[in-house]
Amino acid sequence: MYLLAVLFISSSMSVAAQRDSTAIRNLLDQRDQQIKELLGPKGTEYTPEKRQKLKDIINGVIDYSAMAEHALQETYDTLSSTERQEFIDYFSTIIRDQSLNKLDIYRADVLYNTIRVNGDSARVNTIAILENVRTPVSYDMFFLDESQQWVITDMTIDDVSTADSYRRQFQNIIRKRGYDYLLDTLKKRAAK
Repeated sequence: MYLLAVLFISSSMSVAAQRDSTAIRNLLDQRDQQIKELLGPKGTEYTPEKRQKLKDIINGVIDYSAMAEHALQETYDTLSSTERQEFIDYFSTIIRDQSLNKLDIYRADVLYNTIRVNGDSARVNTIAILENVRTPVSYDMFFLDESQQWVITDMTIDDVSTADSYRRQFQNIIRKRGYDYLLDTLKKRAAK
């Protein structure tokens, strides 16, 4: 009985430790270090393999399902699970491709202002400093029980929310042209 209690307590402490600000800081620091190592010095040429690795690391902690649900609002609830997955696939392809448009931004030094954890949610406020330009960057994060990992559900850069920006764009298209038109647009963009 004593052994079971010790195992339960140590297991609970391990899960609690994964949900604290230190775990989030370690995750983001590790990601930042991996990106910087792959980037190399300014002017480095990137092979397709290196570009794919960068894309995977940069986007590996983003929860595209949460972003897609936020962007589509009530339309999301009307889609079947297959249609949702199709949308998420195209949506994530576009975001992943865009993440490599300005690689120099990933060379920035990052200062952590605050990391606030509230149960399964967290807000991380940082300042990215690149060539004496200070840019506020915040991350909204969520702890996924099934994978026991933190994921990013939104990034706010210079007070502009990524998820909100997509929501405004997508809702505007859906209102004017409908969901099918939005999906066709995403398919074309993802194919480029």
